[in-house]
Amino acid sequence: MNINVTLIVQMIVFATVVWISMKFIWPMIMEAIEERNKTISEGLAAAEQGQKKLIDAESEVTVLISKARKQASSILDQANSRATSIMEDAKSDGEKKRARILTTAKEEAEQEAIKLKEGLKAEVASLAIAGAEKILTREIKASDHETLLKKLAKKIK
Repeated sequence: MNINVTLIVQMIVFATVVWISMKFIWPMIMEAIEERNKTISEGLAAAEQGQKKLIDAESEVTVLISKARKQASSILDQANSRATSIMEDAKSDGEKKRARILTTAKEEAEQEAIKLKEGLKAEVASLAIAGAEKILTREIKASDHETLLKKLAKKIK
C-alpha cells in the first residue's frame, strides 16, 4: 500500500479542522449546552417550587375554608341563641303584661262590685224604709202586711 501525499495532506487538514473545532467551536457549543441545561434545571426547579406552593396553597385554602365554616356555624349558633333569648324575653314580657291586665281588670271588677253592692244596699234600705212607712201609715192587718211584704220582695228581686 502506498501512502501518497494527498492522503497525508487530507490527514493534516482533518487534524487541523478537528484541532480548530476543539479549540474554538467546541467550547462555545459546550457553553450553550451547559446554559441550556442550567435553564432547563432552573425551569424544573421552578416547576417543583410551583407545585409545592400549589400544594401548600391548597392545604391553606382547606384550613381557611374549615375556619370559615366553623365561624359561620358559630355565628349561626349565636343567632339562634339570641333569637331564642328574644323569644323568651318577649314571652315573659307578654306574661307580665297579661298578669298586670288581669290584676287591673280584677281590681276594676271588685271596685264595680263594691259600688253595685253599695247601690243595692242603699236601694234596699230605701225600700225597707218605704215599706216600713207604708206599714206604719196603714192599719196593721195580717193580709195587708203579707201583701206589702210580697210587693217589697218583688222590688228587691
